[in-house]
Amino acid sequence: MSGVGCRVGGHDNAFKNLPLEYRPRERLLSKGPASLSDAELLAILLNTGIQGKNVAVLAKELLALLDRCKEIPTVKEISALSGLGEAKACAIAAMLEFGFRRWGSAGKRIRNPADIYSLVRHHADRKQERFISISLNGAHEAQAVRVVTVGLVNRTIVHPREVFADLIQDRAAAFCVAHNHPSGQLSPSSEDDEITLRLQHSAEILGIHFLDHLIFSDSQWWSYRQNGRINDPIQA
Repeated sequence: MSGVGCRVGGHDNAFKNLPLEYRPRERLLSKGPASLSDAELLAILLNTGIQGKNVAVLAKELLALLDRCKEIPTVKEISALSGLGEAKACAIAAMLEFGFRRWGSAGKRIRNPADIYSLVRHHADRKQERFISISLNGAHEAQAVRVVTVGLVNRTIVHPREVFADLIQDRAAAFCVAHNHPSGQLSPSSEDDEITLRLQHSAEILGIHFLDHLIFSDSQWWSYRQNGRINDPIQA
């Protein structure tokens, strides 16, 4: 997590020697919050680490927890992380809930692959592949965006049942999936092709419209639908 820094205090001075332009707080002030990674945003919220664990490590551990949880984690789950007491865990849980209520992904309409990318691009900086599903209603409006599985450095393993369990619970009329390629290489692998085909077959059986499978990096994406690998067109 190079480049992560913030104004620190207490035991946390891991980033005090970084140039100001590399510190998240200063970058947020000059370029806005959208310019920061998830880990950098969390580092600002946490502000300090603890003895033996600087704020960058603590932010990374919190980010891993958030990636694993399909819903907003409880205060108990957050405070179980070493270095996060109940008070700070309460503040984090409140921030997550408020952000979700006011600016959550729910309601965003998916018309094309770029709309999918806007919902998942913040996962692009992860060092392992994240396989993400997006539940949609009949108007193709996002109901939920979830990390289904976390894989190896260059491979994620997912079974259709893990994807459709949440879609059925959401009573989704349609869905799309996406996963990041940490290497930055967007060409689909044979495993990517296989899971796309299995999802397409399962979707046909269950009567849930499969819109697209996106492979993405921090600056670009590759769409199965746009490249003619899923035939049923996205309807506006």
